[in-house]
Amino acid sequence: MLSPAAKRLSYFNPNHLSIASLGFAFVAGVFFTLEPSEYLLLGALMVGANGLLDALDGKVARLKATESKRGDFVDHVIDRYADVFILAGIALGAHCSVFVGLFAIIGVMLASYMGTQAQALGLRREYRGILGRADRLALLIIVPIVQYVLMALEVSIGEDLIGYSLIGWMMLYFGIAGNVTAVQRAHLIWKSLP
Repeated sequence: MLSPAAKRLSYFNPNHLSIASLGFAFVAGVFFTLEPSEYLLLGALMVGANGLLDALDGKVARLKATESKRGDFVDHVIDRYADVFILAGIALGAHCSVFVGLFAIIGVMLASYMGTQAQALGLRREYRGILGRADRLALLIIVPIVQYVLMALEVSIGEDLIGYSLIGWMMLYFGIAGNVTAVQRAHLIWKSLP
């Protein structure tokens, strides 16, 4: 599905696409900190742009036959910074407590760490678990849009659902599911070691 877009972007250096994706993540984080709630839509749009460029950078590298360990390293580093920018922006905004936001960041970072730790031990990168990056990005696009719509319609559930907004519940889910995923991946890696 992404092949036509990758072909159009094939004159770009894949690392530059990765860096551009980081810029969109940073802007998404800034938008998530701002009021009024219309910024939620812009934040979701920036997360979408981040995810699209993140998917395209590797595809462009394969099309140009320029895949490399350095490119893979750059991609992983940028993905982690992008995760932090986006989640920190939400944590510092009006729709989530800082403590729940910190819990989400810890869960996401540990899940990602365990995935790459497998590579460090000479195994294949571990992607299994209940919360992957694609899942997070999808939720980071959909939930802020739904939050905005509910707030615009003045539906009370949009602002408070048993003490949390929908975005707050999403971040709580990221914290729980991220830590569960980290444990799942650690277990899978342990079983694969001689």
